[in-house]
Amino acid sequence: MWESLSLRTRLLLPLGLMFGAALLLGAFSLQIFAPTQLLEETEPAARAARSVAAALNGALQTSANPHATLDAFVQSLGTSEAIGFRRAGAETDVHPPTEVRTPLGRVPHWFVHLVEIPEVGATYPVTIEGMRVGNIVFAPDMSADIYEKWVGFLAIASSGIALMLLTGIIAHFVVRSALGPLQNLGDGLTRMRMGDYEHLIPATGPPEIRKSSLEANELAHTLRRLSQDNRSLLRRIVSLQDDERRDMARELHDELGPLLFGIRANTVALLEAIPPDKAELGSAAEGILQSVETLQQANRRILDRLRPLYIQELGLERSIQTLLQNAKAQARDLALTSEIDARLNAIDGLLSQTVYRVIQEAVTNVLRHARADSLHVRAAIEDRELVVEISDNGIGFPADPRLGRGLTGMLERVRALSGTLLLLREDGRTCVRCRLPAGDSVAAAATTET
Repeated sequence: MWESLSLRTRLLLPLGLMFGAALLLGAFSLQIFAPTQLLEETEPAARAARSVAAALNGALQTSANPHATLDAFVQSLGTSEAIGFRRAGAETDVHPPTEVRTPLGRVPHWFVHLVEIPEVGATYPVTIEGMRVGNIVFAPDMSADIYEKWVGFLAIASSGIALMLLTGIIAHFVVRSALGPLQNLGDGLTRMRMGDYEHLIPATGPPEIRKSSLEANELAHTLRRLSQDNRSLLRRIVSLQDDERRDMARELHDELGPLLFGIRANTVALLEAIPPDKAELGSAAEGILQSVETLQQANRRILDRLRPLYIQELGLERSIQTLLQNAKAQARDLALTSEIDARLNAIDGLLSQTVYRVIQEAVTNVLRHARADSLHVRAAIEDRELVVEISDNGIGFPADPRLGRGLTGMLERVRALSGTLLLLREDGRTCVRCRLPAGDSVAAAATTET
């Protein structure tokens, strides 16, 4: 539970508990020490009442008219509340009050019971000629003392509440001054995890957080440099692969192509020279001719995969359409639909080859492995990004997919251009989604055409 609490709650909750504990401790101390203090405060008045009773009894014993002396004494007491005279037979109440009223209002009952007012009242008998005629009653009014304790308790509680609020406000602003930089630090680390090393973290807040932010910015600089080096290396690798493919395509075209053409021409000449009665020899020559034609078709497919030379002549959009037409010819039962943006013709160089290779490899995988009857290809320029999506309703990827050479090559090409490549399964369809930065020139050309 503690782990799920916010930093503000973690600070304010202990403060509130400390305040509650302080109130309980104050109430406990009041309950322990207040009765003793009240007894000590009323002890002088109790001794005075005892002395008055002793003096009155002595005066009555020596007085010629004790009843007149008693009446004079009673009149001299007047309306004194602490010390009074009660004649024999009158009710005497020396218990502490259960309700205290003051000019500012009534003291709550729970506080009166909490203080536990001791019984400080007392009675002293008054006798004339050995007969008890009344009592000197000491019944002090504790309202003022209780009210004093109540005011003191309110002062302490109010001071505690004010102190707690002030501490809470200070803690709130202190936490706020720390949470903002911490939030910036967390957002910056999240951006770094997503590959954004350009936006640095503001170095604000306490020194510890500022130091962490500066260290994170240094890490971002290092990661950005490594990322740039990695992309440069990937570009170099992809470029070398394209050069190697170009060289292989040239050798196949210049070496294997003429050889196959020569074999085909010689086979045709051989067929024309075979006499009609040599049917078996003619059948063998026909088989050779068919094998040579098959090899020539395979050679053309290999050349197309190694280096699609017609991208520069036809443009990327038309090249993709040609690729999809060839795929449709290979799988006649496949429902193939496409959305190819004509603005793709503004793309050239490594970016155009990457787009073509991604679509080529994804379509080839669908034809070979997906067992799909529906395929959709989309390639378009959106804002400053080039988006490529190839989706099918086939069997999808295995639970633990391993990237083969084709997908690995796609991923390397996309990373070399600072793009992203995702393999998804959405609504029963397998989707290869690629996003590439279109570049300023391509984005400007696309905007102009729009």
